[in-house]
Amino acid sequence: MAIYNRAISRRGPVAFRRRRPVSATSQVENLARQLANQIIREREQAKARQRLGRIFTTFDPTDDVLPNNIETVTRGLFAGNTGSLTSMFTSSNLTATQKSYFQEIFSTGDPANTGNANSELSLAYGHFNGSGSKDTTGNMNNDTPSRAIYKQYAQLLLAPNDKKFTINGTDTDQIYILNFNRARIREKLDPGNFELTLAQLSGSAPSGIENGFANNAHTGSNVKLAGTNQFIQIIDDSSVTTGGSIAEGGLVYNLVSGSIDEGTVIHSPTSPVYYGLLYPQHGVAILNGEQLNLDFSNGGVNFNSVTGSGVQGDNTVKLFTSLSGSDALTDSGTNGGIQARSSEQVKSTYYFVRVKNAEYNYSNNPSFVTGSLGELYFNTFVNDPQVYITTVGLYNQRRELLATAKLSQPLLKNYTREALIKVKLDF
Repeated sequence: MAIYNRAISRRGPVAFRRRRPVSATSQVENLARQLANQIIREREQAKARQRLGRIFTTFDPTDDVLPNNIETVTRGLFAGNTGSLTSMFTSSNLTATQKSYFQEIFSTGDPANTGNANSELSLAYGHFNGSGSKDTTGNMNNDTPSRAIYKQYAQLLLAPNDKKFTINGTDTDQIYILNFNRARIREKLDPGNFELTLAQLSGSAPSGIENGFANNAHTGSNVKLAGTNQFIQIIDDSSVTTGGSIAEGGLVYNLVSGSIDEGTVIHSPTSPVYYGLLYPQHGVAILNGEQLNLDFSNGGVNFNSVTGSGVQGDNTVKLFTSLSGSDALTDSGTNGGIQARSSEQVKSTYYFVRVKNAEYNYSNNPSFVTGSLGELYFNTFVNDPQVYITTVGLYNQRRELLATAKLSQPLLKNYTREALIKVKLDF
């Protein structure tokens, strides 16, 4: 209904009509309709250009990109990605001084004799008081190799106020160390896939030496297997200890009596024999020398470690002999020596490259065109081009090439074929 106001003028009454105001909602609807029409036109133009060839396609972050996928990748720790080291060799290239600190262990052969030898790990012996080794520097401060080794690993793995390694609640003065090749462990040793097999040694002293001094003389070439075919197996307790414990040296597990053959089995799980500690993030295993010195009936292997003062004990040879001789003692189908795997978490981003039927049907490859004007090599390619996708390039917003992905074989593309290519980038 129209509304009239009456006004008085000299000529008489005049009627004015009040205009209805334009609705704000109507203005928004008109703008939205215009914007929608513009988007539709742009999409139709883009589709039309696709048939003429496309160079780039922008990823949709929601539908085409799947970021931050974490996968745990394990592989054999030793050369060739094998999980077992049963044949091992020491190096003749080490000097006598170097051997007083450690022995480097190789697979395939002695590096002095073959160029195919692969360094796998180092073995060492440490004593808190420096016993079992000789000071070759002439100093009088008991700065022996065994003392230096013990202090080095204590500084690396223990808290600043902790001076000794504690195995099952008891401090130990002597340790045997397995330090694995850093390049092979990648992120860490894989808990639950670690096993050591140690053969029993002959605990008898060489002829002419009184038994009371056996721990000062049972060294070097005197180290032999007992010949009893007895051995022990040692694994980490990750199967019963969720996540392990966190110490100054990072994640740590106990090394206990057990086997990973046919599944992880801890011997006497309610009261296992504790042999040492495993630091998977450092790739280091610490064995309690005092436990290994015990006889077989008490869970040891008769190492009879040299603990005399001022004696070059070569205790590392004991660990090498026990490890390298154990494979011959195990049952058929099982391995002795060392079994281990590495583990690392790999972050991956997946890019789904969607190639529709009307896209990427032409090529700028020189074999696709001919002549100075760039004419198609075959006239049939005008309406029915045939190309092969071999590579996917990933670009940033400035159209700078960042990465390329190669297909395992060329992929035929034409107007009747579409493709979905998944590209995986690991970080």
